[in-house]
Amino acid sequence: MLFDDTYKTIENPAEGIFRDRGSKFLAYAFPINSENDIKAIVAQLKSEHPKANHHCWAMRLTIDRSVFRVNDDGEPSGTAGRPILNTLLSKDLTNLVVVVVRYFGGTLLGVPGLINAYKVATEEALNQSVIISKTVNDVYTVSFDYLQMNDIMRIIKDENLTILNQQFDNDCSIQLSIRKTQVEQALFKLSKVNDTKVKYDHSI
Repeated sequence: MLFDDTYKTIENPAEGIFRDRGSKFLAYAFPINSENDIKAIVAQLKSEHPKANHHCWAMRLTIDRSVFRVNDDGEPSGTAGRPILNTLLSKDLTNLVVVVVRYFGGTLLGVPGLINAYKVATEEALNQSVIISKTVNDVYTVSFDYLQMNDIMRIIKDENLTILNQQFDNDCSIQLSIRKTQVEQALFKLSKVNDTKVKYDHSI
């Protein structure tokens, strides 16, 4: 297959814990659809754990392995965010963020100890996760005249497209989620309906 349009992610948030020499590492994994989701998640965990020393995280989005962000939040560079990310990469999971909250136990763990702690805590959370496969979809808004409703709905049914949003009036619009490998065929059919406009919104 020239283009693989499926990816693996987690179904629901999950938690894991790892302890080493008094330090406690609490890992929280969350499925996300955009980078904008991260700020609220980190803020929520900071309010739940105000006395923690660090809130380190890594996230991946899309099936492109180069789309990621890491944050060491005060830990030595490369000892927290990167081990979390490497665990996500090794398990081939994307569209998620893992935040590891650390309570310092008084004993320095050193660079190898930190890397291991953040890695194992992340693995513990992912082991509690339900792993699911999803398809890469493009979201389009289709605008059309009310008279074309039946034609549009027939295409949506035939192509098994997912309706995300709809607005029916004299001028109608429907927001659709279309699997990447189906896009060309679905758009071709929609474009054949008179006075129909199709606008690309984003990918999910």
